[in-house]
Amino acid sequence: MDEIVKQALARWPDVPHCTGWLRLDARGQWRLRDEADQAAGAPGTAIRHEALIGFINRNYECDARGQWYFQNGPQRVYVELEYTPFVVRLATDASGALALADQTGRPFAPGGVWVDESGSVLFAEAASGTAGAASGSGRVALLHDHDLDLFTDHAALADDGQSGNFTWRTDANALPIAPLRRADVPARFGFIASPAGEAAAT
Repeated sequence: MDEIVKQALARWPDVPHCTGWLRLDARGQWRLRDEADQAAGAPGTAIRHEALIGFINRNYECDARGQWYFQNGPQRVYVELEYTPFVVRLATDASGALALADQTGRPFAPGGVWVDESGSVLFAEAASGTAGAASGSGRVALLHDHDLDLFTDHAALADDGQSGNFTWRTDANALPIAPLRRADVPARFGFIASPAGEAAAT
């Protein structure tokens, strides 16, 4: 979290939270949603300003309930998630090895791989000191759909298209692929996709 944000929180600790105005889409884009977008259920306008994107990325956090938010100075802006709290890009690095990075630019080390009923690919990152991502620990991310071909090049999928193995860098690091229903993802990984929906329900 930026130091200026910490200072603002200390100075104005009781600013009301905000919901519904910020969305993370399935391609890792931050989108602003005005009242008309929210009323229409529209995705909103993609943010293009690089400095603002960087500011959001540095101050993106999760509360104890599993709601993700952007700490905008003293105000907590809860994020509506189209799918998962992170979206990753799969690429090859200078040595030809596979590499994953999330929408904030952080590297992502997968400990588990799942495919949902629509063919979307999810990676979970094992949290340090735990048994691994299969326990539901660590970050979960949707693979950007532009990278599905590269994923397939390194995956051995069974006939069902939702199981098999993914070769992460070397054959010795092959990760099992398991099926997972999209509707089960938030509970499985402990996050709330729509804080605005939660607020409206309480």
